[in-house]
Amino acid sequence: MTSAVLVTGGTGTLGRIVVPLLQDAGRPVRVLSRHSHESANGLEYVTGDLTAGEGLDRAVDGVETIVHLAGSAKGDEHKTRNLVRAAARAGVGHLVYISVVGADRIPVVSGVDRAMFGYFASKLAAEQVVADSGLPWTTLRATQFHEAMLKTFQSMAKLPLVPVPSGFRFQPVDGTEVAERMAELALGAPAGLVPDLAGPRVYGMDELLRSYLRATGRRRLLMPMRTPGKAARAYRAGANLALGRAAGRRTWEDFLARQVSRRTGAGASR
Repeated sequence: MTSAVLVTGGTGTLGRIVVPLLQDAGRPVRVLSRHSHESANGLEYVTGDLTAGEGLDRAVDGVETIVHLAGSAKGDEHKTRNLVRAAARAGVGHLVYISVVGADRIPVVSGVDRAMFGYFASKLAAEQVVADSGLPWTTLRATQFHEAMLKTFQSMAKLPLVPVPSGFRFQPVDGTEVAERMAELALGAPAGLVPDLAGPRVYGMDELLRSYLRATGRRRLLMPMRTPGKAARAYRAGANLALGRAAGRRTWEDFLARQVSRRTGAGASR
């Protein structure tokens, strides 16, 4: 019988793409969720809480591979530790984790650093939990997703005067391409820390934001802002980029054009 795969964060941006890819590959998939869902279309849901450590033994029972996608701005290492303990008890054969490019290069040492860049420290700590787990593991670091950048700009554009950190650059990658790589890794043998996955182009944050405003017909004043702290300095130096790993193919412009087309089409159909 084909071994089952447990996906944490299976209802999130990345998980919603990874899950059907695994199913298409013929693997039984189980999704861990804090909320109850009815199992359907061959997909099994199990209720559990990574933070509280509840329901995890049931979630990992009979599972060969875990794809750990659940993440948040802080506390990833605690959630991952709870998952790893349950996985070790169940004898899981492969733990696949998604992290972020720059986790090991962006210093989070001060309160200012933690307020803005605590996500990187949390991801690095979770990486270490995975590596020290005693389980066979694979970790992929990816740059920021197009989808995440879009949500950020949607929020920023609500302001009439938008503060934009000076010198920040991004190499956004398409979520579908990350999902395809995660599924590939989950179906393969444990590989440790694999090469980073990044988008095909590097952009200034102001460049990305202006293109979003143009595409959506908005006019906003942008105010350059110098961000303090060691983490921000590392960001300005490009610590969040993977300049030698532009493996992604879909550009921000392609993604944005498709989003605008979808919205226009939806508006025309109403």
